[in-house]
Amino acid sequence: MRDKWHDFKIHREWKIIGELKAKQGDVWRLFRILSEFVQGFDLLSEIGPSVTFFGSSRFGPDNPYYRKAYQTAYLFGREGYAVVTGGGPGIMEAANKGAKDAGAESIGLQIDIPSEEGKNPYTTKSLLFRHFFVRKVMLLRYALGYIIFPGGYGTFDELFEALTLMQTKKMYPFPILLFGSEYWKPLVHFMRHTMVEFGTISDDDLNYFQIVDDPEEAVEIINRFVLEKSKQLGESFYINPKFVKFLKRLREKYEKG
Repeated sequence: MRDKWHDFKIHREWKIIGELKAKQGDVWRLFRILSEFVQGFDLLSEIGPSVTFFGSSRFGPDNPYYRKAYQTAYLFGREGYAVVTGGGPGIMEAANKGAKDAGAESIGLQIDIPSEEGKNPYTTKSLLFRHFFVRKVMLLRYALGYIIFPGGYGTFDELFEALTLMQTKKMYPFPILLFGSEYWKPLVHFMRHTMVEFGTISDDDLNYFQIVDDPEEAVEIINRFVLEKSKQLGESFYINPKFVKFLKRLREKYEKG
């Protein structure tokens, strides 16, 4: 009887130790997550007006969408926007390269996964994240618009998360530009003729995004959005000093035009 009680006590103590270790691991994980949030907010809150680019990591420099992403990012950079990407190859590399060549901030928010071959060489500032959900917040939090090129699961994930947040009124709507009608029209057709007809989304939900094929049109749409929102929201829309200077230049440009 005594041996059974002794075994029970040992088993119970090991169980408690195991639970404590598990909780301790969760606490340290919480600190790591918090540190990633702090680093991200600290970096991105200082970059001024920005747009975020998404798209396939599999496109090389010979791909037409790579070239379009470079051109579009270059124009945004010349306009005074920082360009934010996932920091990897493909469309992300093209966008970072375009922004850097334009003399703008070129931000890479990289994720630590085996399939990504390190950051591309065209970022002016970068961060490495272990947690996808922290990185998602950073890609979204300071963006004035999404420029979404053809891509795979990750690209669709970012697109539909932003649409969900807008649909559920968890964030202010901003321009979501789907670049490349050839690629995106079949998806929009499915959404309009299947999802709407089945009642899983409404017609109004299709107004959160638009398809573009021209880099200059993309810049124009974001510029017009920024000017309109600055009128509606006033100083709460542009607290950052870099944003104030940017907005002044933008207003002067359109007043002259």
